[in-house]
Amino acid sequence: MTEIVDIAVVGAGPCGLAVGIAAEQAGLSCTLFDRGAITQAMMDHPTYVTYFSGPEKLEIGGIPFTTSGDKPSRREALRYYRKTAEFYRLDVRQYEEVTEVARDGELFVLRTTARGGQHEHRARNVVVATGYYDNPRLLNVPGAELPKVRYYFDEPYPYWNQDVVVIGGGNSSSDAALLCWREGARVTMVHLFEGIDRGVKPWVKPDIENRIAEGSIPALWRHQLVEIRPGEVVAESLETGERVVIPNDWVLAMTGYEPDPWLLRSLGTTIDPITGVPVHDPATMETDVPGVFVAGVVVSGHDANKIFIENGKLHGPLIAARAAARRVGGLTPDEVRT
Repeated sequence: MTEIVDIAVVGAGPCGLAVGIAAEQAGLSCTLFDRGAITQAMMDHPTYVTYFSGPEKLEIGGIPFTTSGDKPSRREALRYYRKTAEFYRLDVRQYEEVTEVARDGELFVLRTTARGGQHEHRARNVVVATGYYDNPRLLNVPGAELPKVRYYFDEPYPYWNQDVVVIGGGNSSSDAALLCWREGARVTMVHLFEGIDRGVKPWVKPDIENRIAEGSIPALWRHQLVEIRPGEVVAESLETGERVVIPNDWVLAMTGYEPDPWLLRSLGTTIDPITGVPVHDPATMETDVPGVFVAGVVVSGHDANKIFIENGKLHGPLIAARAAARRVGGLTPDEVRT
């Protein structure tokens, strides 16, 4: 018979790992599933990125995150989360994609696909911690399907001596524009708003603004792309409607990402039609479907800037306390601990 675990977590990013750790600390059995590697989204970040948050804000499970500088690098974060998973001996099923979750009485049946074929798992509770990085906001203009349109940026070297348009004015856009320009690309930024976003990292913002001011990186503020062609793009002013044609080899569309709630919908969870936020109790992170929980950025719906690792990691203990209370027959978390 298939083993029944107390908690099955869909998604093995930092917030998913925090759920697994909280379950371990509460004496609950837990298995985490991810269709990629552990912290797959971080693996897809730019190779040499430095994160905005200090290491203490990224720590999970009480394990200190020691870094060589004030801010952690991608490489340091990837190593930290793997070592933390090892320390807590988390049961992480990498490269095993959850394709379906269905209710079976008091349990949930998870059907997965892995390298060895299809599998079935059973759990008393399910946590959806799937993040958003694999679901970019796609451009909806003619030519958006061309292979030169990229929604992810890892390093600048493919763009040497190329005409590159970077869409957006946030952290990802600023980083991509600066790195590509420094490695010999001819970069133009196109942004819907008037100037670089306020939330850009403080050590990046003056750099990108100075490059724009001196003309090294031209910027079209209050513009949007209306057509992408093999050798050029067309941008349109939101104020005058005037169009400009820009020579172009690559489009780096740093348009952001948002969670895909398909799994929650399949389980019957109510999703707010305006905000995209799943209905849930903030005190337990349980949705309006008993036994189904949310953790991490999926909680924020369309506004991915509300939940980060530093506050998403706090969902784990809330979920574990609720699952533990249910496990012993409805006792409160304080009664469980005693």
